[in-house]
Amino acid sequence: MRFGYWTPVYGGFLRNVEDEGMPATWEYVKTVSTLADRLGFELTLVPELYLNDRKGPEAPSLEAWSLATAIAAVTENLEILTAIRPGYHNPQVTAKRLSTLADISADRLSLNVVAAWWAEEAAQFGGVFPSHDDRYVHCTEFVDALRGLWSETPYSQHGRYFDIDGAVVEPKPATLPAIYAGGESEGGREAIAAFADSYVTHGGTVEELRTKVADVTARRERLQGAGFDSIGMSAYVIIRDTEAEARAELERITTITPGSPGYASFEEFTKHSNLDVEVSAREYSVGTRALRPELVGTPEQVAEKIRAYEEAGVNLLLIQASPLHEELERIAADLIPLVSDTTARSLVPST
Repeated sequence: MRFGYWTPVYGGFLRNVEDEGMPATWEYVKTVSTLADRLGFELTLVPELYLNDRKGPEAPSLEAWSLATAIAAVTENLEILTAIRPGYHNPQVTAKRLSTLADISADRLSLNVVAAWWAEEAAQFGGVFPSHDDRYVHCTEFVDALRGLWSETPYSQHGRYFDIDGAVVEPKPATLPAIYAGGESEGGREAIAAFADSYVTHGGTVEELRTKVADVTARRERLQGAGFDSIGMSAYVIIRDTEAEARAELERITTITPGSPGYASFEEFTKHSNLDVEVSAREYSVGTRALRPELVGTPEQVAEKIRAYEEAGVNLLLIQASPLHEELERIAADLIPLVSDTTARSLVPST
């Protein structure tokens, strides 16, 4: 299992806790980034949102690509998986930007291609907001353009959303950035199986993930001849010395009222997404269904659950926790060694 975490661009992860001690500032993100790099976390996901969907649209949030550049400059080992929504970007400029970032990061940059879901954000920031299934046509053309611009000079492409005629992008990345993407609708899974290297998904139960992994893997094998390089899942992690302490923390963060700042974005998300399971308001108090895996308990209990996800085909955990600087240290010291030791022992042949 690879362990990654979400960069807290929105001042935390909790919609029902106003102050998590995680300010939306570069100083805090730098602290978390250098700490995670030192602790041995392998990847950080940098979300791209121009409005704050956790603390409310009027709350501050940081811009993903500025952060990605800065994180690359202050870390040495982290893979920097930066979200990108094609509706807000020109592929030629993006290809140029990413070529430079690949150089800055020593090829540690990867992309999480995201179909937009927030209509109000698109209206405020001038984003392209196609109908649901057309968003994946849009994403496919965008990824095709990036790969073409990184591979050919000059490059031309003419499609429904992008017209490129003889564009030159130099220098090119020494190694093409890996493409991650997530989607749950029929059209989304089929498109992602065709264009992505790795699949990422919101949290779910072990059986939900087992079914989903089998489905998306079969699609990619049919379309590309091999499974995904990685299959990642978002999960909110709470580990404490006792299960009772962990459950008390869970209760604290999930107390929700319709007046909570992030509640409006919950309604917007469910309205404009085609999800494969119903999302409760309690689950959305954290976001990305990250509570659904129930990674809550003692380190031993949570390690056992993570092992079940490994057996189901998940090999990348994208952690949310609060406050992140404290919880990453706890997870690195008390949880990851248990998972790693269990995995290592499971690989030793019986005699």
